[in-house]
Amino acid sequence: MSSRGVFGILVLVLQVHSAMGQAPPPAPTDAQRNIKDHVRSHYTKFEFRIPMRDGARLFTAVYVPKDDSQNHPLLLSRTPYSVAPYGVDNYREKLGPSEFFQKSGYIFVYQDVRGRWMSEGSFVNVRPHQANKKQHQIDESTDTYDTIDWLLKNIPGHNGKAGMSGISYPGFYTAAGMIDAHPALKACSPQAPVIDWFVGDDFHHNGCFFLPHAFNFMAGFGKERPYPDRKFGRTPFDHDTPDGYQFFLDMGPLAQADNKYLKGGISFWNEMMRHGTYDELWKQMNIRPHLKGIKPAVMTVGGWFDAENLFGALNCYQSIEKQSPGANNVLVMGPWDHGGWSRGTGDSLGNARFGSKTAEYYREKIEFPFFEHHLKGSAPLSASEAHVFETGTNIWRKYDSWPPRSVREQHFQFQERGGLAQETPKIAGNDSFLSDPAKPVPFMERTTTKMDYEYMTADQRHAARRPDVLVYQTPVLTEDLSLAGPVEVDLWVSTTGTDADWVVKLVDQFPADYPDLDPNPSGVRMGNYQMLIRGEPFRGKFRESFSKPVPFEPGKVTRVRFTMPDVCHTFRSGHRMMIQIQSSWFPLVDRNPQKFCDIYSADESDFTKQTHAVHRGPDTPSGIKVRVR
Repeated sequence: MSSRGVFGILVLVLQVHSAMGQAPPPAPTDAQRNIKDHVRSHYTKFEFRIPMRDGARLFTAVYVPKDDSQNHPLLLSRTPYSVAPYGVDNYREKLGPSEFFQKSGYIFVYQDVRGRWMSEGSFVNVRPHQANKKQHQIDESTDTYDTIDWLLKNIPGHNGKAGMSGISYPGFYTAAGMIDAHPALKACSPQAPVIDWFVGDDFHHNGCFFLPHAFNFMAGFGKERPYPDRKFGRTPFDHDTPDGYQFFLDMGPLAQADNKYLKGGISFWNEMMRHGTYDELWKQMNIRPHLKGIKPAVMTVGGWFDAENLFGALNCYQSIEKQSPGANNVLVMGPWDHGGWSRGTGDSLGNARFGSKTAEYYREKIEFPFFEHHLKGSAPLSASEAHVFETGTNIWRKYDSWPPRSVREQHFQFQERGGLAQETPKIAGNDSFLSDPAKPVPFMERTTTKMDYEYMTADQRHAARRPDVLVYQTPVLTEDLSLAGPVEVDLWVSTTGTDADWVVKLVDQFPADYPDLDPNPSGVRMGNYQMLIRGEPFRGKFRESFSKPVPFEPGKVTRVRFTMPDVCHTFRSGHRMMIQIQSSWFPLVDRNPQKFCDIYSADESDFTKQTHAVHRGPDTPSGIKVRVR
């Protein structure tokens, strides 16, 4: 989960260029200056401390259009990342999700959430929703309700309607705000929202700990704020090296992170280390059970290559579908990284090319019309419930549901000599490899200290050539194969240890003569490129329950099943569909000692080499189940 403010990005760019002895980036363009000037000339800024029902006051910046010839809707954004700049004479450089909103005219409202920056109260990470609240009990739903209610009573010139939008952590606040919503809240867009921090979002995927993401984020964001302060910072951690693989390997077991670096200063990090299973801490933070009775129109937005909250977007939509059957609930998914729809053109990610400016299309043709319709009564919207981008063919598609009702299930099973086919093997066999925690498989060929967003489309040839990675692939496809929906993994495995991670990757292998990129600044050769389409780890001890882990019995064949997040991808004719299986993905995922234990308190002696095997045959049909369009 990340905040990518314009100021923060500019500072980082200037620091990088200075360190490299290069000239700073060019001055803002006329168009950029015009947007900034437009804010000051068309809006008046106000600052308020809005009282909540328990007496805490939340700092709120409100930008009101100078044009009072008509009434305007309210558009609210609640954030833990600061509503800076502070002071009524200091204006944001741009307002709203895109320039279309700013030019159309909204009353833009930005609020520091409880306990962050200039707001009073205590901050709680992903504050649990309180069902059946008593009079003065609060949660993010009540803070949203009280904010909107105060705005309607105290800000003149509104049309009685409010909308809400946010990406990542602000996406969580948007999702929370539409529960038991204020009657004036008519439209919400939770974008890449945090939904469940143990099962699939951000810091954990199926019980596996996403190490660089959790460490880097919490090392800055997790610092305590003793009192309201506009200068309360989020200082990035200095790793003293660009080599993330070696840094996190040298850090040692997870217990060493606090001993060596955090020094007891990040309370939530230590809380995570005390809760290594899906216990009450994580269950209470799961917002999915509360997404029922939703009244506002909802447009959930996500990116197929979002390294942080792809799970959140898909599960926010699906939870509302199941629990609020009468809700106006739509889904938008594009070929983007985390928040990539809100910036740039969206025509590429890493070495993947999408053939059009998908982010610009979304902002103009999807996002802006959604709010204009529900908050201003503009032209009717498309009747399609799901507006999704299909990679491979690079086509926007519209469906009346997601996954599409017309899809059919197909099973692809592992064959001998690395084959992948729809037939069940007639002869039993297995493929084994030695997994060494001291030499884990890197998640990218060149790893930095960050969770590089581009890993979601990165070339997997570096992994496929390692002896501790199994590879299964179809023959060259003679016709297109289009997948739309979740990918279900069904493995029959054994290990000489008592625990193991199982990392499964769905890969598109390009033809040997695939043309190189043009332009091609990195010089990558695209012939036989192995593009990651979906990858997901699963911690084997959670195969029966995320709450009650169980060990493997050494040598015993055991079934491990889990579901990877949805895909919308076409493997083109001439390509191959490939599955890669490994037991480490470092440092993206923390190392499993391969011994059944509490990994968060394990020491170096617990980490041992073990041999893992994937079994195939009529009684152990390991493979995947996909939905084919």
